[in-house]
Amino acid sequence: MYDLHDIVEMKKSHPCGENRWEIIRMGMDIKIQCTKCGRLIMLPRREFDKKMKKVLEKAPRED
Repeated sequence: MYDLHDIVEMKKSHPCGENRWEIIRMGMDIKIQCTKCGRLIMLPRREFDKKMKKVLEKAPRED
C-alpha cells in the first residue's frame, strides 16, 4: 500500500498549508515529514492508516 519515501496525502492539511508528506521511517510507528516546512511527526501505524488519504507518488524502486 505504502512504502518508505513515498509521498502521501493526509486527511487534514498541515498548518503551513501543505498536504504532502514523505514517509521517512516505518516500523511500529511511522515518521512523516512535511514537504514544505520540514516538520516531523511520528504516528502509530494504526493512527497513520486512519489519517492517510492516498499515496500521491511512489518512491523509485532500487533494484
